[in-house]
Amino acid sequence: MGGRTWASILEQTVREDIINGELPAGSKLRLKELAERYQAGVIPLREALSRLCATGFVLAIDQKGFRVAELSPDELLDITRVRQQIETSALRDAIETGDIAWEGEVIAAHYRLTRIPMVLHGQDGVLNPVWEEAHATFHEVLIAGCKSPWMRRFSTVLRDQTARYRVISLAVPKAERSRDVAAEHEAIVNAIVDRDANKACRLLSDHFQATANLVLKFLQQQIAKSAPARKRSASAELGV
Repeated sequence: MGGRTWASILEQTVREDIINGELPAGSKLRLKELAERYQAGVIPLREALSRLCATGFVLAIDQKGFRVAELSPDELLDITRVRQQIETSALRDAIETGDIAWEGEVIAAHYRLTRIPMVLHGQDGVLNPVWEEAHATFHEVLIAGCKSPWMRRFSTVLRDQTARYRVISLAVPKAERSRDVAAEHEAIVNAIVDRDANKACRLLSDHFQATANLVLKFLQQQIAKSAPARKRSASAELGV
């Protein structure tokens, strides 16, 4: 285990399953079922879920156990706004103080990302987990030159939360995804290499907003589709 506790391993595994949708938003997390799924004991599972409550992935329901946190337009907008504020500040600091070694890491992380397809072959709506890992590393490296450990730490939490929404962005029909993510990444890297902090921060903020806009449209469409069903259900309960 390399010094990691079983609860820590479970925390990471459950978080990944929440991010990729294996554990759907809003679903109940029954300890007995999870114990069988992960071949784990109830005690480390409960500890892992409690930790995930602290980072917003899981909700603790009084006397009713745990539930995966819902996805919502309001939360998406909030996460995006805070991420724009924190990560652009971190990026600015990294550009102003980062050395050549950091710049080389940015270029290397970007190169690796460009060599991996974003979606699985023949499955347009399925995000490639290898790309997702490389993408997370790329954004982590962008601000690795920042001198503030807290900025980097908060950025990681926000990045993980954003990943939940980015995964569902692929549910948007390809024809409606009118953006070039690879070009956005390249433009950010070029601005960093040029040490143009203002341009790099603007491009990074726009990059986050583009993802948010795409997912927001999808969430609003889903809410609109489910509204008639909720109305019929409420009418049935009232005997209307």
